[in-house]
This record gives sequence, structure tokens and C-alpha cells, in this order.
Amino acid sequence: METIAKIRRRHLVNGESISAIARSLNLSRNTVKKYMNAADEPRYLRQYQHKPQLGPFLAILDKWLEHDQLLPKPRRRTSRRLFEGLQNEGYHGAYDSIQRHVKIWKVSRDPSKLTQAFVPLSFAPGDVGQFDWSYEYVVLGGVSHTIKLAHFRLAYSRQMFVIAYPRETQEMVLDAHVKAFSFFGGVPRQMIYDNLKTVVQTVFAGKSRRFNGRFMTLANHYLFEPVACTPASGWEKGQVENQVGNIREWLFTPTPHFDDFSGLNAWLAQRCGELSSRRHPQRAETIAAAMRDERPALNPVSVPFNSYVEQPLRVSSTCLITIDRNRYSVPAAWAGKVISVRLSAEYVRAVADGLEIACHVRVFGRDQVFCDPWHYLPILETKPGALRHGTPFVNWTLPLSVENVRQALLTEPKGDRAFADILLGARDAGLEALDIACQLALEYGKPSAAVILNELRRLVEPPRAPSLDVPENLRLFTEPLADCTRYDSLLAVNHV
Repeated sequence: METIAKIRRRHLVNGESISAIARSLNLSRNTVKKYMNAADEPRYLRQYQHKPQLGPFLAILDKWLEHDQLLPKPRRRTSRRLFEGLQNEGYHGAYDSIQRHVKIWKVSRDPSKLTQAFVPLSFAPGDVGQFDWSYEYVVLGGVSHTIKLAHFRLAYSRQMFVIAYPRETQEMVLDAHVKAFSFFGGVPRQMIYDNLKTVVQTVFAGKSRRFNGRFMTLANHYLFEPVACTPASGWEKGQVENQVGNIREWLFTPTPHFDDFSGLNAWLAQRCGELSSRRHPQRAETIAAAMRDERPALNPVSVPFNSYVEQPLRVSSTCLITIDRNRYSVPAAWAGKVISVRLSAEYVRAVADGLEIACHVRVFGRDQVFCDPWHYLPILETKPGALRHGTPFVNWTLPLSVENVRQALLTEPKGDRAFADILLGARDAGLEALDIACQLALEYGKPSAAVILNELRRLVEPPRAPSLDVPENLRLFTEPLADCTRYDSLLAVNHV
């Protein structure tokens, strides 16, 4: 536009000729003439885009697109795969040309792919919350990981909450809701979701859904209504969809470094609080101020939900149950039996006859074994030799005095039986009492199982009952005096 104004001033004000202007500005005379009568900014509309590289291959590309259109969506080739296929046919152009042509081709077949119009939405305080997952990259303990990030968003205040997990399993979904509602200080009346399997069991026509049973237990506990979006209609929860991109830019660029998930999630919760100081997009206040207005409208949380999923498992002959290719021990009494296993985001709990019989911190590697030595002590009654090479006992970290006793006993004949008896005697007392008993036995000299067990019994022996109150009618009013001289008479008799 500056060039047009310059041409018009030089000709109409300064009186320069068209030829002189064209030579000085390195333009053609026809261009100068066209600009002489232009008062508005020129608009350039390309009538046809030349495709010198792609042109000879358009027929092949369109044929491939027509063929893929008949296939199920997961089997259709992406623009990148089509580009690689054309390269094998001799194409030397850019990938962008393929991508642009594929987009135009799809829009020509389905005009609904053009930009759609939407109605602006407004929400009442405490009315709606939205949920979604995303994949992010972090470095944990010096190793790069792909994590799953659970996103929550309150539609009125725009308050966000995110928490990271190694997977998207149902116990992770349940745990994320517990943490989010605790962070918000309440529960919205509705929660909107995609049709993910951990939430929706069956999708029927329209809005009808059959929700997952365990998820509905969560919804009934917190008294919110779950709502599933129409398939492929992400705009129905557009706030949290937009939040995914924002969080990736604000919190995961560059890649954050932490020691573990605990440190990462503590930082994410802190950053969610800090980001609430931003201005609300539709109100003349901050997100934190809008959240203060919305919190009283949320349903209060009285008791947190117990976020676990339960499944029956058979215990192996080695007293192990298998969870996600990792094995955890349970008490030997349950070997070969079916028990109930409660999986949460952090723990693996074994339950039998309504009682918790084992609890392990959950790990997410593979092919790892976690044995609690106390679970295997009953086996030592018949198999004391397992002390020498049994996995639970070889890697058992014992107090120093107990380890010294162990090393001393295992060098003697039947030492494994003696140490097994010591451990069996300490099942109820615990390692702390056993440690003291072993220290006392080592002070006496060479330790033995009998001495240690005797010391252990003395340590854990319950206090003696107090002396009985003697009834008044049985109490002595005149107590006899001690007379030791009477023993002298006995000596005299014996002497005779």
C-alpha cells in the first residue's frame, strides 16, 4: 500500500511521468498505470496454484485416496504415508504439497470438514466440570518418560487441575477424581467426559450410555452426574480440550526434570494454583477470584472415595500374585487359594475373608518380584534350609545384631534350624524386640537359640498381675517375729 501511495504522489502531485516512475521503482509501466487508479489496498486472489512437482503424480494420489476412503478409518494411510509412497514412485517435491492436497480432497468430499460455527456458552457456578487425558514427556530420575496427564476444568471459574500418572487405567481415573475434588474443595453437579472405556462401558445411539460400574460407584459417592460427549465432538468439552495445549506450552516446554511422580505432582498442583492468578477470559477478575465465588456452589466432600479396583487372583505355590507382570507376596497360608486384590494408584492390597493380609507399594516396571520375608516364616518350620538361598531371606536387610547372630548360627550344624526357630519366635514380637534380644545374647558370649528366645520372652512377657488384696478377716493382727536362733538348736542336734 505504501508503494501505491508513493506512485500516486509522484505522478499526481509532483508531475513525474509514468515511464520515470516505472524506471526508478523497477516496475512495469502497466503496473504503474494500474496503481494510479487504486485508492484501496489491493487484494490478490489466486485463481490457480501451479504444482510443478506434484502435478504428474496427482492421478496416483487421488486413486490412493479413493481406495483408502473405502477402508475402516484405522487402516487409512496418513498424509505422511502417502508422501512416502509417492517418493517411492519418484516424487521429489515437499511434504506440505501432499498435506495441502489431501486436506482439499477431503473437504471436497465432505463439506462438513470446513470450519464450523458454534454458539458461545455460559455456565452457572458449580454446574459443570470437564475431564480429559493427554500425553506429555518428562524426565524422572534421569530417564525420559511418556506420562499420562489427567486434566480437570471447572467451566464457570476456569480453575484447572492436572495430575500425572504412568497409565490411564481405571484406578488412575478414580484416584485423579479424588485428588481433583480435594484440590477444588468440592464437586460440580456434572462432569463431562469422552467415551473412554474406564468411564463408558457401552455407547448407544444418541446420548444414551452405559457407564462403568466402578466409575458409577465414584459418581454416586460424590453425587455428580456423568455426561459423555457425542463421539468425535470434542467441542462439547472445549475448555479442557484447549487446556491440554496450554498446559503443554506452559508446564512441559521445556521438558521438566523430577526425581519421581511425587515431586512432579506436587509441582503441578503448585503451578495450578499459581496459574489461577491469570485474568478470567470472560470476567473482569482473576480465575482465583472466580473460584472463590464458585466454591460455595460446589457439593462439599465429606469422606474421600476409596479409589481402588478389585479383582480375584489365585496365589501361586510360591506365595505370589501377579499384577502387570510384577509379582507380590502374600502370607504362606494362602498359597494355592483365590484371594481378592485391590489395586490403587499407589498400593497393591491383598484381602481375604474381609481382612487385609498384605500390602505392597505398587511399581510400574516389569518382571520384578517383591517378597515380604514375614509372609514366608511358616514355611521355615518344615523347610529351614530355605534360609540359605530363599529369595525373601537372602535379600532381607536385618538389624546388625540379628545379622551377626545369623552368620554365627549358619556356620554351625543345624544352624539354619536354630535361626528359623528364632525368627518364628519373633513373629509377634517384631524385629525391634529381636534386635534387643540378640544384643543381650551377644553380650553373654556365643549366642544360642535358647538364650535368644529366653531373652525375647522376657522382653515381651506381659507385666505380672498386682498382689491380691487380702480380706480383712484373713489378715494377721499379730505377726510372728523371726527367731533365727532356733536354727542353732538344729545344728547342735546334728553335731551330736
